[in-house]
Amino acid sequence: MTTIAHNKFIPIASLMILLALISQHAIALDVMITPEIGEFTVQHGANQVLVRREQDTGAMLEFNFARIARPCPPFCAQPMQAASGVETIAEVELIAFMQQALSDGTGVLIDARTPDWHERGTIPGSINIPYTYLNPKQGANEITLEESLTLFGAVMNKDNWDFSHAKTLVLWCNGPWCGQSPTAIHGLISMGYPPEKLLYYRGGMQLWQIFGLPVVSPDGRLLDE
Repeated sequence: MTTIAHNKFIPIASLMILLALISQHAIALDVMITPEIGEFTVQHGANQVLVRREQDTGAMLEFNFARIARPCPPFCAQPMQAASGVETIAEVELIAFMQQALSDGTGVLIDARTPDWHERGTIPGSINIPYTYLNPKQGANEITLEESLTLFGAVMNKDNWDFSHAKTLVLWCNGPWCGQSPTAIHGLISMGYPPEKLLYYRGGMQLWQIFGLPVVSPDGRLLDE
């Protein structure tokens, strides 16, 4: 029987593609996200970003998110539930949201931190809407609120917002010690946003990085912390 390697009629380019595919399947990830999920892609602006855990099992957290002591206030432990009716999620649920609701456009992933934090790196697929834009008590004005709520699928009917077709939102900030996303959640609820359409990723950037998941610049470039 003639083998692929000795069949001179198979184009070199086709053979290289076949070998590349074989190599891809031969390489198993040492560090999976879950037993079923090794990696996936998410849209971040104009870029497709590969979400995969760090494969170096000796890697350690460094810089900002390795710190364990911050002044409280403002950096105080946050309650497990940000507000009544709002579900708190962890990494597995966030990834499911990214693969489903974020992918099909029914959900929005919100980095609720101030722009200076967002510039240092964000979770792939997130858009930066600072908590100060979403909570009237923190300085949000009619313009920022209207722009944000319209982006989320809410519709202004006369003097009231209609949230019947509003998207599901996941809000996050720097971690369990960060109050920015809970503040944004309270602001949205005060505007009438349905709590059942709000999700709180309490782990935030710190837990995302503890799991060795990728961080990107605002324009979608992978960053190494």
